Amino acid sequence: MGPADQANDGYQAVFFMEGVKVARQMTASEFGAFLDGYVGLSDLAETDVRAVYVALSGDLLVQSLVFFRIYFDDEGRADSHWNIPVERFATEGAKGPDLGGGPIRLVCRSQCPEPRYAEELWDPDMTPGSNHFQSIRKAVQANKLKFRKIEPAPAVEEAIPVLAVPAPAPVEPDSSGERARLAQMIREQRLRIKTLQSVHRDALTDIQREHRVEMQALRSEMSDLEQKYERQRLTNEQLKERLSERNEQYLAIQEQMAGNEETSGRDQQTSSAELVLLQEQLERKERELEMRGDRIALLEQENHDLRSREPAEDSLMRQLQEQSVFLVAYHPGVGHLTLPFDDIERYFGNPVSYAAEKCGLNEPAYREWLEHYENPVCRHAGDDGGECNEPVMRVSQPAEFRPGQDDRCEAHQSVAVTS
Repeated sequence: MGPADQANDGYQAVFFMEGVKVARQMTASEFGAFLDGYVGLSDLAETDVRAVYVALSGDLLVQSLVFFRIYFDDEGRADSHWNIPVERFATEGAKGPDLGGGPIRLVCRSQCPEPRYAEELWDPDMTPGSNHFQSIRKAVQANKLKFRKIEPAPAVEEAIPVLAVPAPAPVEPDSSGERARLAQMIREQRLRIKTLQSVHRDALTDIQREHRVEMQALRSEMSDLEQKYERQRLTNEQLKERLSERNEQYLAIQEQMAGNEETSGRDQQTSSAELVLLQEQLERKERELEMRGDRIALLEQENHDLRSREPAEDSLMRQLQEQSVFLVAYHPGVGHLTLPFDDIERYFGNPVSYAAEKCGLNEPAYREWLEHYENPVCRHAGDDGGECNEPVMRVSQPAEFRPGQDDRCEAHQSVAVTS
């Protein structure tokens, strides 16, 4: 991107967006300084910014828009590897909405001249009433960058003598203007459909990523509770063993005392004291055991509540459960699957197994068909161990696939049957 901010036929600027609003404006030369690393923006540190390259005519009408992304590092400096040719794209973009000076040239993710750059672009919001195009047009009209408006020179008409001719006959009104207006409306609607599809894909990807993170957190919490429960169970078993040993000692002392009833009073007092001490220890251990049992019961209840609890009122899982948002997965042989809430965790645990079940197959059989479907070639292995790889007819339905026949060419089908 060159440093000049005024071409022979107009001006260039870069707008930084927040939502549908223009948050920051700069000329093309100022943006070039950021790219060269001369200055940084500390408030944009570690931020992926959505920006728009704006090409204007001399009379400050929008001619071209390029919607691109740029990353600022932890020091607020622009990514040194950024190399999107926005100036060239501004001259190559397809027709977009009319922002006052006729249809603009538009380049965005859904309408990119070079597909390899598409992932580095983004799609504008085209919602009627409040969208990126309206915000950009208002910012241009406000002209905070103080571009000097160049009024077009008035056309000078030479007085040319005209011979008197009869008045032409009435002609039907030309409908070319109406056709142009309809064509422009159709282009805008197609672009809006493309951008909405792109936004839907991005939103679905974000939901799936948030769901995976939430499920991982729940699994981690479940694992911690299970480990805690297992530790309490082991402690309880140890206490039971110690209590059993104390009971045996108590019984042994009772037997010993029964056999020594005629011993001296001092020995009897000592034995009685030891018996009282053991009884107190036994009672204390019994209370500890009861407390341990209560804690184990509480943990078991917490574990049960965690497994069966309802998602939070405004959480992603509650939206999925109430089917205000649907998760849709696509698998060859099955097509698009709308996942019920109860199947979501099982699906993300093993998507291929889930798809195989929907086909009425086990997972190995479905994988064998999938390998044939993605690469329909002969799988016959020769004496040297290499495969034939001759193209064969693809079987599009998993249930109709016959291993050893449908994945063999005509020359090797007979070999597969006889062998």
